[in-house]
Amino acid sequence: MNYLIIGAGPAGSAAAEAIREVDSEGTITMISEEPLALYAKPLITDLLAQKIQRTQIIWKGENFCSAHRIHLQTGKRAIRLDIPRREVVVNRGERIGYDRLLIATGGRPIALSIPGVELPGVFSFTRLSDADALAQFVRSRKAKSAVVIGGGMIGLKATEALLEQGLEVSIVEMADRLLAATFDRPASSIVEEALQKKGCQVFLQNTATQILSGRSGQVEGVMLRDRKKLPCHLVIVAIGVTPNIDLAREATISCHRGIRVDSTMQTSQDGIYAAGDCCEMQDFFGAGPRVIAIWPNAVRQGKVAGHNMAGQKDRYEGSLAMNAVEIGGVATVSVGMTDPEGEGYEIRKIWNPQKSIYKKLVLKEEVIVGAIFVEDMDRAGIYTGLIRNRIPVSDFKEHLLKEDFGLIYLPQAFRKHLVTGEGMEV
Repeated sequence: MNYLIIGAGPAGSAAAEAIREVDSEGTITMISEEPLALYAKPLITDLLAQKIQRTQIIWKGENFCSAHRIHLQTGKRAIRLDIPRREVVVNRGERIGYDRLLIATGGRPIALSIPGVELPGVFSFTRLSDADALAQFVRSRKAKSAVVIGGGMIGLKATEALLEQGLEVSIVEMADRLLAATFDRPASSIVEEALQKKGCQVFLQNTATQILSGRSGQVEGVMLRDRKKLPCHLVIVAIGVTPNIDLAREATISCHRGIRVDSTMQTSQDGIYAAGDCCEMQDFFGAGPRVIAIWPNAVRQGKVAGHNMAGQKDRYEGSLAMNAVEIGGVATVSVGMTDPEGEGYEIRKIWNPQKSIYKKLVLKEEVIVGAIFVEDMDRAGIYTGLIRNRIPVSDFKEHLLKEDFGLIYLPQAFRKHLVTGEGMEV
């Protein structure tokens, strides 16, 4: 069997591992348009902040490909699928054949269409090459100030890295809060305050209308919708990421926002699978189809795809939105439906602004469907387990946010399922 994987991120590498679990003889070829593959994109912020060495960004280690007998080819971009011939055409006109194909092309930055966006000093921030270019610009220009357009996860992590480098940073966000897709207002306000204490300015419910240039032809500032001018030496555009689906769409594979897949991760074309940030499907709660572009989902999707490509039946249970990140020195966890609209939801929360502690649970029909934890991570894993296993909490609901809440309150069958080793906190 000849397996071809387009993309060398978490989904592609997980698929290769899964294939090898089932098929020890087949040929696995993995192609990546980037010169360096199998690196952890979330770590580019730490690299920019000089918190880690460049070698530490490699996710799978130097021996991953040799250990799994993967033929990795970097610097090759897939430009067309020839489905009748079961071949992929790459940027140099070369054709690579396959019996089973995985599309794991990830996402790409959403473009910002305003005057000045093409100026030197305007960057996106989703790849290692972006971090390298940004670091080089800061050094060569001796940049002292930056504007980050977008207050989502990418924008905030970029902001942190620039603050670590000593730059003055302003964030511009169209929504009424930072991390609007993940946090409610109280949680967002804690993160916002922490960033402000580090010297970051935050402009909410506003947007950039023009990137201004000086006499040198480089970035001089950003004009906002309210006509306020923010002087700066560089701009990072972080208004979101969209699934990279051009390859599939041009091959008439069914797509909407992302590449549509079933529970086996197979697309509308037999023998062609998709996984990671490029695909969409029903989410964990049965809503959708949706794209939930986070690392754990991509890994699980890649594993399911790899198993099915190699002939072992596996099923993806649906994507669950989940983030655990520290921003501005504030530790946060968010899982599931954190700020739902509509009726039928019960909210339980604790908010201590003085200590910057916030805990929130969202329940529906006596089951936890969402949670936010800020600065108090105790037992976050237990709550996540309750969500994933859809455990009814009616018998112990009044204890959920108590200081002593732990496994002792849970049904015995679930308690045994959750305890996996010594040292489990109860």
